[in-house]
Amino acid sequence: MKFIKLSAISAAILASTAALAAEPVIVVDEADAVVYEAEPVAVAYEAEPVAVAYQAEPAYAYNADAGIVRNTTGAVFGGTKTFFQTAVNPAAVSAEVGTLGYGANIAWAMNEKTELQAGWAGGDVADLFGGDFDADDVNYDVDADFSNPYLGVQYRPAANWFTMGAGIIVPDNDIDVTANADGDFFNLDGIQYNAAQTGNLEGSLEHRNKLAPYGTIGFRPNIGNNWGVFGEIGAAYMGKTDATVRAVDPDSVVNYTDRNGNQTATTAGQVAKIAEQELEDKDWLEWFPIVKLGATYRF
Repeated sequence: MKFIKLSAISAAILASTAALAAEPVIVVDEADAVVYEAEPVAVAYEAEPVAVAYQAEPAYAYNADAGIVRNTTGAVFGGTKTFFQTAVNPAAVSAEVGTLGYGANIAWAMNEKTELQAGWAGGDVADLFGGDFDADDVNYDVDADFSNPYLGVQYRPAANWFTMGAGIIVPDNDIDVTANADGDFFNLDGIQYNAAQTGNLEGSLEHRNKLAPYGTIGFRPNIGNNWGVFGEIGAAYMGKTDATVRAVDPDSVVNYTDRNGNQTATTAGQVAKIAEQELEDKDWLEWFPIVKLGATYRF
C-alpha cells in the first residue's frame, strides 16, 4: 500500500514539473492574438493522484481597435497576425486641400505619438497661389495640373494636438506659362521688344527633383470621438526648374532698341530664348510652400 502511495506522489510531481516547462500557449481568434503562459495554482496529494489545475494569464495582447502594436517583441514571436491587422485596419483617413492640390491620405498608427501616412494631392491649383508670377519684368499666367503622391510621418512630440511632419513627395506636375506683354513691349533683360511682332510667348516649367523631401508643422485637434481637423504649413524642396518658352512664329522679325540706342532687329525665336533663360534663373518655387487644411475620421 505504501508503494502505491509513493508512486502516486511521484507521478503528480513529474506532471507538475512537465507542465511548468511547457511552451506558452498561443490563442488566436477573429479579433485578437493572445499568448498565455501556464502558472501552477495548487497541487493536492492524497492516497490517489488528483488533477493539477493551472490558471492562464495573458503575456501580451494586440488591440485591434487601436491599430497599434504595443508590444513589438511579443508580436514578432507571437505570430504575424498583429502586423496584418495593423495593415488592413488604418487608424484614420483624411481629406485635404492646399498648395499641393486637392487630395486624401490614409494613416496607420505606429504608437501613441507616431502615424505613418500615404496620400495624394493634385489637380488644377494655380489659383490657390495667385495664378500668376513675375520673372524680372515679365508677368506670366500659370495653368497647372498637379500630381503629388507622398509618403510621410506625423509625430506628436507632446502627445497633444501639435504635430511635426516629414516625408517624401514624388512630384509629377505640369506647369504651363503664358507671358503677358507690358503694354506694347516685352521687357526682357532691360530691353523692350515689340510685342506685336513677337507674338505670344508660351512655355512650361518642370522642377528637376524626382523625389522632393518635405517638412511641416501643424495642429490636429479632435472635435469628437471620431472626427478631427488639421492644418499644416511647411515646404518641399522641388529643386531648380527647367524652362521651355516658344514663340508662335519663331522666324518673325522683331525690332528693338539696344543699350546703345541703336535700332536693330532679331527674331521672335531669339526673344523666346531670352525669356526662357530668365525663367530658369528665377527658379520659381524651388522651395515649394506647403499650406493645407483638412478633416480626419479616426476609426
